[in-house]
Amino acid sequence: MTITRTKLLAVCIAAIIISLTLIVVFSGTGATRVACIGDSITQFSTYPNDLQTMLGTSYHVREFGVSGSTVLINSFTPYIDQREFQKAKEFLPNIVIILLGTNDARADYYQSIANFVADYEQLVREVQALESKPKIFLVKPPPLFDNELDLSNANILEGVIPGIEQVAEELGLTTIDVYTPLADHPEYFVDGVHPSNEGASLIASEIYKAF
Repeated sequence: MTITRTKLLAVCIAAIIISLTLIVVFSGTGATRVACIGDSITQFSTYPNDLQTMLGTSYHVREFGVSGSTVLINSFTPYIDQREFQKAKEFLPNIVIILLGTNDARADYYQSIANFVADYEQLVREVQALESKPKIFLVKPPPLFDNELDLSNANILEGVIPGIEQVAEELGLTTIDVYTPLADHPEYFVDGVHPSNEGASLIASEIYKAF
């Protein structure tokens, strides 16, 4: 009877170990957690999945994109107020990639571009306050081509990108430039704004290089 109980206990312990191993494997626990923060370019493109493939199983990449979201707080969808941002913080990432700014180039929102740096720094400071103390990358957004969304590439070049560079300099953060490698490739965009699979792969590749 004692032997049976011993064997049963051994089987139970083995089952628990296997279960815990599976939880670790499938939840990404123990891997470097990467949070992709952004707008529809993050939410709907394949770049986060492409990045996961490039980084491999030692990283756990999750996307927290919100379509239409902005850096600017004076907009209809400021990212800092979105539930996805709270989820991103609860994820306790080790690395945070912020790809925002495209919607800030919309004509009506751009009127508040003078607030861009302060609003971006407020968002970044919330990320910096996390217990996981993540490394933060600020991504210069891709170019804008002919589109029906009232988004201006001139506004990206004249206001958004300089604002991101200023935030990076003031807070000592690293920037990733996906604008330049995509500037001559309108064919990599399905509607002049959102990248195709080829465009998303290029974005992921530039981020991978920064890692």
